[in-house]
Amino acid sequence: NYRMSNIVAGVGRGQLEVLPERVKRKREIFQIYFDELNQIPGIEFQPELDGTKSNKWLTVIKVNPEIANTNREEIRLKLEEHNIESRPVWKPMHLQPVFKECKSFENGISEKLFNNGLCLPSGTAMTDSELSKIIDLIKACFK
Repeated sequence: NYRMSNIVAGVGRGQLEVLPERVKRKREIFQIYFDELNQIPGIEFQPELDGTKSNKWLTVIKVNPEIANTNREEIRLKLEEHNIESRPVWKPMHLQPVFKECKSFENGISEKLFNNGLCLPSGTAMTDSELSKIIDLIKACFK
């Protein structure tokens, strides 16, 4: 049963009232990460395409281990040591055990993104101080 109850609908309507503020904060968080980490060799961000405006609901970096002398997993573990949750980007469907026997059409890009992509903390309740700590820990992995 995927129908929405009246209570859930009411909560959803209430959330719509603060949506512009949440999107604004998500975009601010992305911009802070971008400004602080974009110049580090081996880190890439997904570009915002011309004519589009992303809500930046999740900030993801791609780490090139050949350039960075570190990798996505080392950064994830460094953050975890400080009780900061991050995670790899989603595992491609064709690598999921339930789909292992299914036909798939892949070219290696999804695997590369999974191996090198890291979803960073992006919650709108995160403070600038918490964000700075995350950035400092990530930068420490590149020294």
